[in-house]
Amino acid sequence: MTIAAADESVHVRAPGKINLFMRVGDAGADGYHDVATAYQAVSLYEDVRVWPDDRITVSFTGTVDTSGLPTDSSNLAIKAAKLLARTAGVPGGARLEITKHVPIAGGMGGGSADAAATLVACDALWGTALSRDDLHGLAAKLGADVPFALTGGTAIGTGRGDRLSPALATGSFHWVLAIAEHGLSTPAVYRELDALRLEHVGEPGPWTAPGGPPAVDHSVLQALRAGDAAQLAGALHNDLQVAAVRLAPELAELIDLGEQAGALAGIVSGSGPTVAFLAATSEEAIALQVALSAARIKAVHAHGPVHGARIMSV
Repeated sequence: MTIAAADESVHVRAPGKINLFMRVGDAGADGYHDVATAYQAVSLYEDVRVWPDDRITVSFTGTVDTSGLPTDSSNLAIKAAKLLARTAGVPGGARLEITKHVPIAGGMGGGSADAAATLVACDALWGTALSRDDLHGLAAKLGADVPFALTGGTAIGTGRGDRLSPALATGSFHWVLAIAEHGLSTPAVYRELDALRLEHVGEPGPWTAPGGPPAVDHSVLQALRAGDAAQLAGALHNDLQVAAVRLAPELAELIDLGEQAGALAGIVSGSGPTVAFLAATSEEAIALQVALSAARIKAVHAHGPVHGARIMSV
């Protein structure tokens, strides 16, 4: 693809994600944790539009409050565009306009989706023609969740979450996402988990580290292959949930509320604070969304799995 004319734009859409399962190893010498997670991309999207420009800039709108997002070189989408430009030797820039729907600092990978969509959009805009593997390599340099936002679907992530292998999921799963008013810092949640493990050394509990390298339970893969929501509900797990709940105790009450209102199960997604409730059917998901909304909780109905970052129009 050739570089677009000055009045043309590229529009790419990338999904948010839910961590259906997450096991977290102890911190290594570098402070990072190995994880094993089952990702599912869901139909709550980020839309990135790019135009040719002399510089690389970004602006935000959307259904979430974007007023606190940085627009300087610390922004992940800016980092993605600059990394691609350096790698491909592109002399020009791009104007990025991002419409956000994924909660910010919500454990659903919204920033990672922005970065993945930016890579795909700028690759098309600049005509760099990088292979999918090349883009995946750049994505892994940007953050652990960025490669999955590129691929979408359902996948197992290991290492820091960026080493992906596809997981077969039959049919569609229906989710209601309870979106908190305030975010949680991912590093803070990991630090809290480390602190809990130190406090409870030798005591079994939800803070317990895996005995060896973290792995995704086979029950999760079985439930996904079967397309069985009830079976998947029994297999949902997140080691970070206990830490997120200690930092934001209201999350425990929210999970209880959703399950009492008909959810098969509720789980904190990633580092939180978004809670993902699994419903048996689309109709039951809508009923749950209504019940949570009546309790003054912002709730969104979504389904998964869905595609990763892809071009919507050029």
